[in-house]
Amino acid sequence: MPIVTIQTVADYARVSRATVSRVLNNNPKVDSEIRERVLQAVEILGYQPNRVARRLRTQSRDVIGVIISDIQNPHFTSIIRGIEDVAYVRQMNIVLCNSDEDSSKLQTYLRVMQAESVAGLIVVPTHADQEREALQSIQRNGIPIILLDREIEGFEVDSVQVDHRHGAYEAVAHLIRLGRRRIGIIYNDFSTGWQRYQGYIDALNEAHIPIDRTLVKTSDHKRESSYDRTRELMALPVPPDALFTAFNLVTLGALHVLHELGARVPQDVALVGFDDMPWADELFSPLTAVAQPTYELGQTAARLLLRRLNTPDAPFQNEILPTQLIVRQSCGSAL
Repeated sequence: MPIVTIQTVADYARVSRATVSRVLNNNPKVDSEIRERVLQAVEILGYQPNRVARRLRTQSRDVIGVIISDIQNPHFTSIIRGIEDVAYVRQMNIVLCNSDEDSSKLQTYLRVMQAESVAGLIVVPTHADQEREALQSIQRNGIPIILLDREIEGFEVDSVQVDHRHGAYEAVAHLIRLGRRRIGIIYNDFSTGWQRYQGYIDALNEAHIPIDRTLVKTSDHKRESSYDRTRELMALPVPPDALFTAFNLVTLGALHVLHELGARVPQDVALVGFDDMPWADELFSPLTAVAQPTYELGQTAARLLLRRLNTPDAPFQNEILPTQLIVRQSCGSAL
């Protein structure tokens, strides 16, 4: 794909490079018709000069870009509400995009947000290695970024997430206290999943229970994949006596399998999930779950962004919010 330069824009708009430069710098002496022609050329060609994404036609310093990873995941519903409520009080608007855990799609949205010169970005990253450069480019161009729910190692930026590792540790430690020893785990390979896996390891190590790799499965963010992984666990010669499902859609897949197999919860298999969903208390065996303060996650992300906009040189903050283990019948104890 050919590189779009200021000369490309000038040729397209049939003006000089100097005229393009004057338009991009909002020189009031440029004729309105010529200005419009140059701006159209910039938009059509996708030209993005450094720090020019300050909105060429109108200012959008009242717009916050929000890119989440899966709009169908109920986990994000409350998060978005938290962001919106804080933004609304400050008379700011949000533009919401869904990456669907697709790094190329996320990077496309990042380019759109940069071209639209949003005031700042709240982003749930997908694959850190693929997105780091694009995020750093946006940051260099003066658009502040808040990482939400996940982290990117080595990328200095404000962020907010929950204490995934400790939340998972509490869940697995509770199963161990109830006498469970063959505890299977299904997690994803994002930073959140990895931290939850570490919490699982912490609890087993503390109880001196050897790590059995056959009980460890990774899944993508889709329910279908978690269904397959649960099937594999339950087909082991000695199946697990407990499952820790490390995110909400995995829990749904696991429940589907256990129902198909006629496995009793918690008598045959105890179950604890990460994420307390609205339906968790409505199950035949109400679900024990690690609850995240999702609304507060959204609020905190928005407040961090507003702080960064007001004090651009402030030290970066990494906010870690606590989780809470909600004990119900699915683990074998409601106490």
